[in-house]
Amino acid sequence: MADVEHDGIDEELLQYAVQQSIQDTCRRHGDAHTKGTPPQNEDLLKIMAAIDQGDEAALARLSGCVWGFRERDDQGRLPLHRAATQLSPRILELVLQGQRTLSLEEQAGCGGTALTLAAHAGLEQNVSLLLRYGASPHTTNSRKESPLMIAVRQRCYDAVLSLIMGGALVEACTAVHEAAKVGCPAILMLLLRHGGKTTGTDGHGVTPLGIAAEYGHTEALDLLIQHGGDVNAQASNGDSVLYDAAGSGNLDCIELLLQHGANPNIASYACQLPIHRAAYEGHYLALRCLIPVTTKRAIRLSGQSPVHSAADGGHVFCLELLIQRAFDVNALLATYISENYGDLRRSPLYFAVSNGDLTCTEMLLKAGARTDLDYLRCVLVAIRAERHELVRLLLSHGAEVNCYFRVINDTSFPTALQYCLKDAAMLRLLLHHGYHAHTCFECNHGNSEELDSSWIDVHNQAYAAYSNATTVSFCEFVSVSWLVHLVGGVVRMLLDYVTHVRLCPNLQHILETTPEWPEICGILAQPRPLQHLCRLVIRGHMSLRTLNNTVAMASVPFPPRLKTYLTYTDTTNHLHVFMGTDGGDMSKE
Repeated sequence: MADVEHDGIDEELLQYAVQQSIQDTCRRHGDAHTKGTPPQNEDLLKIMAAIDQGDEAALARLSGCVWGFRERDDQGRLPLHRAATQLSPRILELVLQGQRTLSLEEQAGCGGTALTLAAHAGLEQNVSLLLRYGASPHTTNSRKESPLMIAVRQRCYDAVLSLIMGGALVEACTAVHEAAKVGCPAILMLLLRHGGKTTGTDGHGVTPLGIAAEYGHTEALDLLIQHGGDVNAQASNGDSVLYDAAGSGNLDCIELLLQHGANPNIASYACQLPIHRAAYEGHYLALRCLIPVTTKRAIRLSGQSPVHSAADGGHVFCLELLIQRAFDVNALLATYISENYGDLRRSPLYFAVSNGDLTCTEMLLKAGARTDLDYLRCVLVAIRAERHELVRLLLSHGAEVNCYFRVINDTSFPTALQYCLKDAAMLRLLLHHGYHAHTCFECNHGNSEELDSSWIDVHNQAYAAYSNATTVSFCEFVSVSWLVHLVGGVVRMLLDYVTHVRLCPNLQHILETTPEWPEICGILAQPRPLQHLCRLVIRGHMSLRTLNNTVAMASVPFPPRLKTYLTYTDTTNHLHVFMGTDGGDMSKE
């Protein structure tokens, strides 16, 4: 009996669970239908069609369909929102009469109210009508924009006037900033007459003067100044009004501010003066105007030169102007500014090189820019970026090809080689310009008998060398697995620039696995050609600038083929030419 009762209870529970599941499913479908696009009311469709067609008679006939005026279309708009953007104010009035008690502050799917939509459309009559029916001039859209601000942005003077007369508070919003931004003096004057403040600030601490200066609106700026605007006001980040004007490049705004006492020597919190901004943005006329009024002391205290700014911005004409005005092309960034850069750059040349700007780099070098002022030399930056023309230009102006940068790897060979192991053309260029190839064959390793011949041991020695604080030799540097496939080609090229060398056992062990080994072995097994040794001696007695300057080499009293040989001009055939295998004879020269 108890079992029967228990079965009955289970069956009742099961039926209840099934019933609840069905109800939940229906509820979910109902919710999904509610959240989705609802089927539109027939009256709503007729009302919307009448509004779009401007059919006043049809709309009047539909005025009794109260619920139709309260429905929304597939874009979340009420008939009120659609009518607010129509040209005919009569259509809007009929909708206002038809909807009766519905609030005028309802937002459309786009987040706008009827009043903000009318203001955005620039329809002054609709704005006035909505205000007369009780729409609040203070209600903002979903982006927190007031109807007054929107009307100002649309440059609709009549709508702005209607909103002000309807109670919009000018001083409670940034309408004056908006008027300064669009550069409409008439609206700006209207706002100022009705309580607008020239000293008010936006969320970034910028005054209307800063906005007018930033967008280059001279008339608006003049009007604000005449109404008491502070020409030396600074934003939250320290940017002055003149700094904003320098960014716009508007010469009239800059001159107007200077005439009314703007100080060109006020720096922002980022240590930027107006002259820096003009140089960086490439505003030539603005820069020319600011140069004579900016003091050398202010530039010195800022910790940076406008030459840095022009080079960073890549503006050749501004850079040329600064050079003509005797600005120092070797000025250095202050330490506290240099430390903001990961590479600790200091010189204007570094900015130009790091940007890959060949024109600015050449201009700075011709003006006397030094290539050795930065911790990471400019030539290393260009090599690492694989910019051959920049490297050639820097080397031709005395950049040190054999410089060292020991922060990452403290190597026994000059650093440049690290950045061009995969670039044969770059490596050849460096070797042409006097790279010390012999340092790659100098190490303290013993004979091969003293070492384990296994590759794993050599590889482990390389890793040990990398992790050790002592100087890393070439053989240790290239012994890691991701570089060994490059070693053969690199060593073969290096041999063209050295006398007889002995290979380190570690290096030889690696080279024996490369396809270039037979050729390398053949070169090392025989004495180096006399012509090759003479070339190295002659090159050692000539300056690198002469060797790598075609004009200078043309004046050297050497036979043409000797010049070609000395400068490695023909890198593929020079051995054959001077060994006599091509039938030529240098003595005939």
